[in-house]
Amino acid sequence: MTIIDIIEKKKRKQELTHEQIAFVIKGMLDKTIEDYQISSLLMAIVLNGMTLDETVYLTEEMLNSGDKIDLSSIEGVVVDKHSTGGVGDKVTLILAPLLASLGIKIAKMSGRGLGHTGGTIDKLEAIPGYQVELSREEFIKQVNDIGISIISQSGNIVPADKKLYALRDVTGTVDSIPLIASSIMSKKIASGADLIFIDVKVGSGALMNNLEDAKKLANTMIEIGKRFNKMVICILTDMNEPLGYAIGNSLEVKEAIESLNGYGPKDVMELIVSIASLVLNKTKNIDMDEARDMCMKQLTNGQAYNKFKQLVEYQHGTIEDIKIASKVFSVKSPKSGYINEIDALSLGEVAREIGAGRLTKDDVIDPTVGLVLTHKTGDYVNENDELLKVYLNEKDIKIDDILKCFNISSDKMKKVPLIYEILD
Repeated sequence: MTIIDIIEKKKRKQELTHEQIAFVIKGMLDKTIEDYQISSLLMAIVLNGMTLDETVYLTEEMLNSGDKIDLSSIEGVVVDKHSTGGVGDKVTLILAPLLASLGIKIAKMSGRGLGHTGGTIDKLEAIPGYQVELSREEFIKQVNDIGISIISQSGNIVPADKKLYALRDVTGTVDSIPLIASSIMSKKIASGADLIFIDVKVGSGALMNNLEDAKKLANTMIEIGKRFNKMVICILTDMNEPLGYAIGNSLEVKEAIESLNGYGPKDVMELIVSIASLVLNKTKNIDMDEARDMCMKQLTNGQAYNKFKQLVEYQHGTIEDIKIASKVFSVKSPKSGYINEIDALSLGEVAREIGAGRLTKDDVIDPTVGLVLTHKTGDYVNENDELLKVYLNEKDIKIDDILKCFNISSDKMKKVPLIYEILD
């Protein structure tokens, strides 16, 4: 067996065996297979796909390449949540404490973000003092003590995925459903939760640009979960415009706090309550209408916010000291009309340009900068009405780059749904 034989086989659209995939992962890690050969195989996979069996074999080999977290000492059903990423996606910051306040155990290991804004850990690090690194013993103890802990991915968890992802990122081989599914699921299974909830974003600002591909990804991850005896639920949600109003790490934390107190943006609140209700339904067999009422109660009586404060305090953070950039300016609408499109991806790139995101893992994020929308799609604006505020430090931005993100016309277009479908 040689790597050349395996590349040729996949090039001819043939199915790889478990043994062949294991050979590739082992060779990649012990460096007996060159990076350029792995890259060649990745491109063949992007072009010719993988069967479900191949995807499961790849997931298993990546999963077994490193450590696994044993959460069996945590009492009750442990839930982990993942998002495929989007602009303004601060869902975890709200959903996790809400669920914990309702008795669901949340043991979450998150990553830093690559792209327009930071990941969950970057957002939490915008809270002064928040400690993202805990030992496994501290992590498990905290979940048992207060029902929730969110820490950074650390140690030797799925090292094969780290290597593969680094190669995919620089070789144009990111957009492959089997590669995306195996990457996500290997990390989620290694993290040890009983229920894995995945928010699959769909639209211009998401990894999956269309609903058909999003469904394929969701169903692939659900099938992988079944092979590993894990319950997986996927919710397909819109990312054609930013989620909420805030884009940027400190600004998103502040919007999350507003949402935890019951007065967040309409789309954020709808999504949070929908996901939380579904988790309650699946884990505690609570009727969906009753579950929604329970969630709204926790978001208005202070219990969800108190759980977030408890999480932050346990991990040595201070909510009151969150900083935002002091240089603020307003971007005005050039004409009157309906906002029919807010290009989420382009607006996210604007946020990254001013320091809210990173292009490489070594880039330093400025947590204080970002954008806050004043209006959403479907809103009517007059000429010179404010479209958004920009929070800056050293870097400047061109107004034209922001205005290009907005499509304003005299005719009002039908708004797409926030939640497309739920799959399990």
